[in-house]
Amino acid sequence: MGQPRSTALSRCDILVIGAGPAALAIAAELGSRGLAVTALAPADPASPWVNTYGIWAEEVDALGLGHLLSHRWSDCVSFFGAGGGGGGVVGGSASEGQPQDRPLHHGRAYGLFDKAALQAHWLGRCASAGVVWQQGKASSIRHHQEGSTLTTCGGQELAAQLVVDASGHDPVFVRRRNDGPVAGQAAYGMVGRFSAAPISPGQFVFMDYRCDHLSAPERLEPPTFLYAMDLGDGVFFVEETSLALAPAVPFAQLQDRLRRRLAQRGVELRELLHEEFCLFPMNPALPDLGQRVVGFGGAASMVHPASGFLVGGLLRRAPDLANAVQSALEQGLQGEALARAAWRGLWPADLRWKHGFFRFGLEKLMRFDGPQLRHHFASFFSLPQQQWYGFLTNTITPAQLLAAMLRLYGQAPWDVRWGLMGQRGRELSLLARWLLG
Repeated sequence: MGQPRSTALSRCDILVIGAGPAALAIAAELGSRGLAVTALAPADPASPWVNTYGIWAEEVDALGLGHLLSHRWSDCVSFFGAGGGGGGVVGGSASEGQPQDRPLHHGRAYGLFDKAALQAHWLGRCASAGVVWQQGKASSIRHHQEGSTLTTCGGQELAAQLVVDASGHDPVFVRRRNDGPVAGQAAYGMVGRFSAAPISPGQFVFMDYRCDHLSAPERLEPPTFLYAMDLGDGVFFVEETSLALAPAVPFAQLQDRLRRRLAQRGVELRELLHEEFCLFPMNPALPDLGQRVVGFGGAASMVHPASGFLVGGLLRRAPDLANAVQSALEQGLQGEALARAAWRGLWPADLRWKHGFFRFGLEKLMRFDGPQLRHHFASFFSLPQQQWYGFLTNTITPAQLLAAMLRLYGQAPWDVRWGLMGQRGRELSLLARWLLG
């Protein structure tokens, strides 16, 4: 990728800012519709991605992209007991230990993306669509009737009919309202070889909330859980995760808890192949949908506020935004009208309502203590599969979502009901407001 001239004015239909999954996904979709797309990347867009990306296998299979998974597990389990039922691996079989140590089997396959393959897939689509890459960092932007002109830190000017900011959770230009502290999901993970299998061979552990490795005072602190997978050939990925907290749980605390969790079960790290430090906002407010710069991905608050999933949403919703932009341009819309049409395509009324619902639910969960949270998730995953799966992937309709949550409330134990008390009226009010426009 050559260095741009500092004084030349480059023009295009759409200018995309960023080089991560969100930027590549939307640049590829826009370019595939015959639009002239320029992407501004702070570094080489082919630079390897650091973090891992997991997804329910059904999501990628439905899009015909199952070949982009490096691993797939059919044995997917969670643990929602307190632990203390015996030794052995962290993720044992149903016959091991006491009842609180027995796994809850989800009955759905889970996958891990081959990061290089996913990146190459999007880069290949960008190349086929003629996306032009420029290297640099955005410095300022000015808007005019026909579009916008961005100036880089190097002084280059890039003009476009529409600018899409896909620069991540701390976006360059996209503005959000400040409605209170934003909770962060924090995780510390290790890929490595261990003295014994940290989880059962061939298994994927979605959530292990057992806490028998913690002292009594520590069990009163915000709970964390293990997320782990067998990568084959004696290699495992284990990660201690905090669902959401403001401020986020420090990495040092997560690292200590992971070490002690493994030690409690007689497992030691023998060879560290990779360390992962993950921190992202779970529940930021929606962006200002009237602004001229359109967001996508984390910049547009697209992380699922209750589950933390993002990539599935990128794959499903990039075509929606691209279609909205293409349609608006074909209608001759410019400037503010074009941006508003793009925002409506990305955040229609039903998704805005669900986003508010998920944020409100997460606020409740962050107030739960360890036993409440374990009881809540045990009840949640006892819902019919299509309900809990639709909730976690944000593929459920507002009416289906409300029905699932009312069912959850009806079958949850009383400590969870008390924690959720007062939420039902707000849920109904939010749904009524959405239905009535």
